[in-house]
Amino acid sequence: MRKSIYMVLLLALILGACDSDFEEMNVDPTKPEQVDIANKLTITQLYTSGSRYEVWRNMLIYNATMVQHLASTDTDLWVGDKYLRNDGYASSQIDRDYANAVKTIEDMLLQVEQEGQPAEMEAIVRILRVFVFHRLTDLYGDIPYSEAGQAIISNNLAPKYDKQEDIYADMLNELEVSAAALGSGMSGFGSADIMFNGDQTKWKKFANSLMLRLALRISNVDPAGAEQWAVKAINGGVMTSNEDIALINMQTGPVELNQSAFGQVFLVDDVSLSTTLVDALSGDPRLPILGARASDESSAIADLQGFPNGLDATMLANSTGEEDMLNYAHPNRMLVGLDAPTVLQTYAEVELLLAEAALKGWVSGSVEQHYNAGVTAAMKMYETLYGSAAAVADADVATFLANNPYNAANGMEQISTQHWLATFFNEYETYSNWRRTGYPVLTPVNYPGNVTNGTIPRRMTYSTSEQSNNVANYNDAIASQGADVMTTRIWWDVN
Repeated sequence: MRKSIYMVLLLALILGACDSDFEEMNVDPTKPEQVDIANKLTITQLYTSGSRYEVWRNMLIYNATMVQHLASTDTDLWVGDKYLRNDGYASSQIDRDYANAVKTIEDMLLQVEQEGQPAEMEAIVRILRVFVFHRLTDLYGDIPYSEAGQAIISNNLAPKYDKQEDIYADMLNELEVSAAALGSGMSGFGSADIMFNGDQTKWKKFANSLMLRLALRISNVDPAGAEQWAVKAINGGVMTSNEDIALINMQTGPVELNQSAFGQVFLVDDVSLSTTLVDALSGDPRLPILGARASDESSAIADLQGFPNGLDATMLANSTGEEDMLNYAHPNRMLVGLDAPTVLQTYAEVELLLAEAALKGWVSGSVEQHYNAGVTAAMKMYETLYGSAAAVADADVATFLANNPYNAANGMEQISTQHWLATFFNEYETYSNWRRTGYPVLTPVNYPGNVTNGTIPRRMTYSTSEQSNNVANYNDAIASQGADVMTTRIWWDVN
């Protein structure tokens, strides 16, 4: 409760903070001229976790259904698995991140410089900045980057759109420089850091793990550069256990900013697990952790049935005679509490990326060992995230691997499919990695009125406000990247 009240006061301070250029006569001597930078880190991490607004509209309604993790009959709100266009939903991530996380991060970087804060504090802010921007560019392609968040700092209200290729080059460099600036022990942010509690070693592992993710992301368009950056990341030291998972802890208290956006969404909305996901989890010990039957959560796992993507209520009634979706598998309530953590990157993902790097011949080591470690970590991480009720027994992991051994002839598909499973509820990453690899092979739907000619969308669309508020730069981005539609491919998406 104390932290929840603290966040309310903190938000008020940040939103009400005076501009440093105001004349002295406008400064109230009883109020601080600048909010403590540690407090800004806390709220920026909460912004990065996401609010119900963009998590619901973008990550769940669009990303999670397009990659066939979730499915719904709804055609008014849950339009993603039918490839219908809702401009406000598709632009929700860009709308919220620029207004909140990006703006505050740029302000923090200026404050670090002005106050002469230690190098590790600047490094942590820059790593968080890379995470926010990589999520944005992966969703939209070319975006404001080098001039973003400068409205108050430099009065730039119309930032240019940088090419994704240039953004990636800078982000990778930022991670390398930031990781090198980190040492050991606690950073100056201390416990205000609700990701790693100020632990510089964990931040360094996160920076290198994120570098590995971005390196693999560009592997189809710049294989030589991707290999170089992957080797740098691995040599720098990536995550080594589930204790290294990059996550943001949330709370059940009365302040929405502190609550899990998933929890807020699923208090109201009720959607099903996709048939594609449930079928892929057949014989997998994760199925009872990820899914439960809404009409009877104690029902046998054998009874769990996924729901096909691309159906509306009329189609459901015509094909099955059912009028609702209560008999289908739904997300397990254990995963969608208001205090459920927001996961940014996991050790399981890192091991699967290492498996792919080994498969490509970039690093020495056994592909199979990394693959097995990734699958094991993915199955065991739920206990780390949600407690003993989500534990998977070692014997069950061993049985699964024995029944589903790594097969070099099918290596890329196996690794990518396990990545698709391991990133359930980290749907930004599921969507991006699926576009890069093409695995698992998903069967698109062709719902009447869809805007993609029956193909899975390749990107989200920009804010419509940009067409009037930043028209020249918006038009330049369209001329460079292609039409602002959901079928336009971004730079690294050539699979």
